[in-house]
Amino acid sequence: MQLLVITADTPQLKKEFLRFPITIYKGDTNWIRPLDKDIENIFNPNENPCFQHGACIRWILQDHTGATVGRVAAFYDERNKNAGNDQPTGGMGFFECVDSQEYADTLFLACQNWLSQKGLEAMDGPINFGSRDRWWGLLVDGFEPPNCWMPYNPSYYKKLFENYGFQDYFQQYTYRRFMNGPALSEKFHDKYDRIKQNPAYRFEHIDKKKIEKYASDFRIIYNASWVKHKGIAEMTEEDTQDLLKKMKPIIDEKLIWFVYYNDQPIAFMVMIPELNQLFRYANGKLDWWAKIKIGYHIWRGVNKKILGLIIGVMPRFHGRGLESAMIAEFSKVAYNKKFKYKELEFNWVGDFLPAMMHVYESLEAKVVKTHITYRKLFDAEKPFTRHPVIK
Repeated sequence: MQLLVITADTPQLKKEFLRFPITIYKGDTNWIRPLDKDIENIFNPNENPCFQHGACIRWILQDHTGATVGRVAAFYDERNKNAGNDQPTGGMGFFECVDSQEYADTLFLACQNWLSQKGLEAMDGPINFGSRDRWWGLLVDGFEPPNCWMPYNPSYYKKLFENYGFQDYFQQYTYRRFMNGPALSEKFHDKYDRIKQNPAYRFEHIDKKKIEKYASDFRIIYNASWVKHKGIAEMTEEDTQDLLKKMKPIIDEKLIWFVYYNDQPIAFMVMIPELNQLFRYANGKLDWWAKIKIGYHIWRGVNKKILGLIIGVMPRFHGRGLESAMIAEFSKVAYNKKFKYKELEFNWVGDFLPAMMHVYESLEAKVVKTHITYRKLFDAEKPFTRHPVIK
């Protein structure tokens, strides 16, 4: 059977790349179609700063009849291809395919060959050509409507990846807690009270009028607390401004918190309204009709869910309970009867961060989704190691 792997580099093929998932998820009521613009911007050098440090390619797969049966992208970033890795490692993602190992292997091999030609010796996937808070990991448990920018896929993808030789590099857990659930344990309040006794500490949620200042504070904390993790590149000023531009329209001031010590930024907790509660009515496009429908559902108050994106703490302040203290400070807002959100899901935490998992578990949040980030070594004789645990 002849298969054609075609580079999606024309307007028509790019449109086919965007629309192919509709075929895969036809009849799946859990799937929420991502906004076309959110996907297309990843492959746009004018929108994605990763192109300044790497390269990306995407393909569609056609069978002998000319029908599209799969798609995939491959990419690498010079900033993190060697970051903590035993070998130069690239990435693949945005994989969609009918249930055929032959078709899947053809797409995986296209990624492997392209990355090998660029000097890479392994690939992680399915991941994003960008930050880890978006399009990262393969869903293997918890097949329910996805949060915004989180992957959703058929259950058979797991066998397609593992049969090709991808191995479990790390698992990612999404935790959920309801606002009307049990009160925070005394441990949270004890840590909060102990920290608040020191007047050098200050907690505050952001003020949109000072958004540039908070963006700068975020970058300082992020680079100090997250860049030491394997495969995470330092955030530049341009990266920060790009993130600010994307997030500003959706920011709710009371969902983003900072901690300062002697007026220096030392910790943050970033949450946003969970936008798929609204984007489910857009069908991939924010045209005038979609905006009317979204506006109507905003008026109805359908969005009752918060998505917790990221928590960061400066290394020298680790072990002091700042994560718990921020949650305790936020709870003063969250437990108000007038607070419109009723449910909180924390964006994934890797199994290499047991301390953060413990924070969520002590909050009595439950794992509701599991994703896996796989790694494929191009030389099968080399030893495979999972992501190291960060203590």
